[in-house]
Amino acid sequence: MSYAVCLAIDLGASSGRHVAGSFDGQRLELAELYRFDNGPTLAAGRMYWDYLQLWTQLQNGLKVAHTNYTDQIRSVGVDTWGVDFALLGRNGEILSNPVHYRDPRTTGMLELAESIVPRAEIFAATGVQFMPINTLYQLLAMRVADSPVLAAAQTFLMMPDLFHWLLSGQLANEYTNATTTQMLNPRTRGWAVDLLQRLNIPTQMLGELIQPGTVLGTLLPAVRDSTGLGNVQVIAPGTHDTASAVLAVPVDGSASAADPANSGPGLDWCYISSGTWSLMGVEVPQPIITERSLQCNFTNEGGVGQTTRLLKNIAGLWLVQECRRIWRAAGEDHDWSELAALAAQAEPLRSLINPDDPVFLAPANMPAAIQDFCRRTNQPVPATPGQIIRTALESLALRYRQVLGWLRELTGGPIRTIHIVGGGSNNALLNQMTAAATGARVIAGPVEGTAIGNVLMQLIALGEVGSITEARQIVRRSFLVEEITAGPGLGTPAEWNGAAERFAKWK
Repeated sequence: MSYAVCLAIDLGASSGRHVAGSFDGQRLELAELYRFDNGPTLAAGRMYWDYLQLWTQLQNGLKVAHTNYTDQIRSVGVDTWGVDFALLGRNGEILSNPVHYRDPRTTGMLELAESIVPRAEIFAATGVQFMPINTLYQLLAMRVADSPVLAAAQTFLMMPDLFHWLLSGQLANEYTNATTTQMLNPRTRGWAVDLLQRLNIPTQMLGELIQPGTVLGTLLPAVRDSTGLGNVQVIAPGTHDTASAVLAVPVDGSASAADPANSGPGLDWCYISSGTWSLMGVEVPQPIITERSLQCNFTNEGGVGQTTRLLKNIAGLWLVQECRRIWRAAGEDHDWSELAALAAQAEPLRSLINPDDPVFLAPANMPAAIQDFCRRTNQPVPATPGQIIRTALESLALRYRQVLGWLRELTGGPIRTIHIVGGGSNNALLNQMTAAATGARVIAGPVEGTAIGNVLMQLIALGEVGSITEARQIVRRSFLVEEITAGPGLGTPAEWNGAAERFAKWK
């Protein structure tokens, strides 16, 4: 049997991996070939991404792919997180290591931008959620600091664009990741040049926008020589990891906003791409930029097939990951299953936090930050790891409930089903709490949503898969999903209703 093999390089904020997708015309099989750690590097008081180390790891993974598949690999594509970028000079030099989105240089920049251009006008121009990590505020911080790097910049590349350039030599800005910058107009699908000029941010560095599925060319000769691979095509998937993950949502084949027949009200499903961040939203044919979507601080990001991902960024499992890191540094090394068991034994709905409060963006000590929030809001202060994790997970579930209500309001759809994809779909306790909190039908999986969507977009570009609708049919045929029930010990509907009323105080 002949297989088309595509390689997804999925870079996350804490790790990266190379995943091979083998497609036989009916089913898709994945094989993880290579995994490596990722994270910020602190130097001279600034948090950077070590792009040269990441590039080395990308090439190492390509070597492993060649060893495993020799000449079977047809294409490769890279997806990453959003908002972060690299700047190139006039001769193609990378001017500086890309800065990590949690670096404090953006402190006060959101407020400064709004003092120059009113908040409503920024939202009207971009349709993007206001977050201090957004590229817009990173560039504004560079401009305020009179950065020589910004002054010398001739080319702006988001992180996946950077690695596609290193692989293929082609300079381009892929649309789905570019929409995370708060620098793009989702109505015109072009850069929001007028807004950027009002903020005195250079625009000559902004490049051509390309759509998911664009073939950028073949691997550069130097990359072929270093990895052993041949004339493999470099294809831009939905390079924002959430865009790829949403492509892999295993919905009914007719339920795609990319299908013109699904352009009206009645939307019946939403997604949560669950990981370090939880990105919860719907796929719609056009952006929803209204006073109410501004009030609820939603974002309109680019999706595959010319769709829009109306969504909200939620802190996600970052809360739990940071708690575990702090405890491990103190000599308490709880594994994930142990933390889940301790949380399940703790008293339900005792203390709550707003996961998206700025105090949780990059605290020095996450458990202490959770305790401080509860203390400040006159709630019982969680003391044990089980109580702290339960507080975090229940609060995430209530945030999902709140966002679900806003999505129903904004779209006019009943949204009775929540699809949870990505690594967080393995968090059984959080999934059960989500079912209990929302009362919705919750379906978990596939776990490898981002890699699946990355591979499927490559297959569409290669002509092996005919459409997004067909791609989602392949997902349903190829991967197991699980319908989640609330389970015992999580609290009654009346208790969750009461908790939701308490939770609503902390907007």
